[in-house]
Amino acid sequence: MHKNKNILSLILICFLAFTLVLAGCSGNNQSSQPPAQNEGSQQTAEKKTVKIGATAIPHAEILEFIKPKLAEKGIDLQIEVFNDYVQPNLATDSGDLDANYFQHIPYLETFNKERNLNLVTITKVHIEPMGIYSSKATSLDELQEGQTIAIPNDPTNGGRALALLETAGIIKLKPGTGILGTVDDVIENPKNFKITMIDAAQLPRVLNDPKVTGAVINTNYALEAGLNPTKDALFIEDKNSPYSNVLVAKAERANDPVLKQVAEELTSEDVKKFIEERYQGAVVPAF
Repeated sequence: MHKNKNILSLILICFLAFTLVLAGCSGNNQSSQPPAQNEGSQQTAEKKTVKIGATAIPHAEILEFIKPKLAEKGIDLQIEVFNDYVQPNLATDSGDLDANYFQHIPYLETFNKERNLNLVTITKVHIEPMGIYSSKATSLDELQEGQTIAIPNDPTNGGRALALLETAGIIKLKPGTGILGTVDDVIENPKNFKITMIDAAQLPRVLNDPKVTGAVINTNYALEAGLNPTKDALFIEDKNSPYSNVLVAKAERANDPVLKQVAEELTSEDVKKFIEERYQGAVVPAF
């Protein structure tokens, strides 16, 4: 009887030991293989997102072109389209945007000064030659005395438009008038044109206004309105224009590695070819 109890105790001990071994193996298997959910979370964390504000044409189109290339580098480019020249800079300064791409350097410098901001250029991308357009005349010679010409109402583009009108021989400005010239700087206006200032985005629409004979329009808004700058403009800036359109961010993000990769793609040979083929001289690479 005592012998049977010993055998039974030995069997029980062996069973308990075997159970403990199985439990230990199961625990080791679980700790050596992280859950699939953790792997997915890690991959998501590694993916980088960059949000850039832009006007529709050509800026957003150029950004769309580089989007697949950035995706190959693990960067998710999100593009927010704007139809004005103020909000993209304010959103970049507030951090709602990582960067923006819509403006030329003189406009950026003036905006920084007026708003006390510190936005900086990451890279130059392209030039959009400004043009003089009309739905009522086919040449500058057909513009009649006393007619109205509309120009952008922001300081830098307004000054740029006046400089273009001077180059076209329509007006003459005071010597030394810079990029911030105003109608007060006009010293000669042989045909007594009335120069009116309108929001840049609205200029293509005023071409249909019977009171307006011509308008000086930024290329991005001309393209959006279906105008071809090289064919429809009565007069256009040459390719030596200093108004390069740039990628812009806050100063503290000037060396951001993700933005540097965006800049690298924006100034690639593929983008240069895309700009030249798609816009046929209406937009010119600045690199």
